[in-house]
Amino acid sequence: MPRINLLPWREELRKIRQKNFGIAAVGAVLAAAAILLGALAFYTAKIDYQNARNAYLDREIQVLNDQIKEIDELETVKERLIARMEIIEDLQTKRPEVVHLFDELVKAIPDGVHLLSVKQTGTRITISGIAQSSSRVSAFMRNIDSSPWLTNPDLNVVTTADSGSSGRTSSFTIVATQTSPGSTEESS
Repeated sequence: MPRINLLPWREELRKIRQKNFGIAAVGAVLAAAAILLGALAFYTAKIDYQNARNAYLDREIQVLNDQIKEIDELETVKERLIARMEIIEDLQTKRPEVVHLFDELVKAIPDGVHLLSVKQTGTRITISGIAQSSSRVSAFMRNIDSSPWLTNPDLNVVTTADSGSSGRTSSFTIVATQTSPGSTEESS
């Protein structure tokens, strides 16, 4: 008997299943590729967004660093100005002291004493002069010591020489300290 396939529908069903399986496999591959591309695009967008945020933060940090430099420069300028103001203020407070110093020197100089130079370094005053005698130099030192603006007279150099017809003269150098009566009262 001839072989007759009575069930051709099984072959057709198998071909349809294979075709459907192929379509499903291709669809799954395409879906997987689409998902991968979508995920890649999503994460690339996230990375780009984060890089943009980082770049923005870097720019803002640079702006803040520039502002910090400017503030530091302003602080330096401020310190210099404060130092200048303190110097000016110190000079303003010491301005009358020079007047008092010369006034006290005039009061302290006895007759027969002539000053050749007065030099001030800080609060130390070096006085050079000529006196008719050593006793006048001693009187000058006592007057300096009793002055409220001058203290601690120290005789550094005294030389006596014959000056011809006027007798003997004494050249002297005295070092004294300038004080301010207001500052000694405040510290007491």
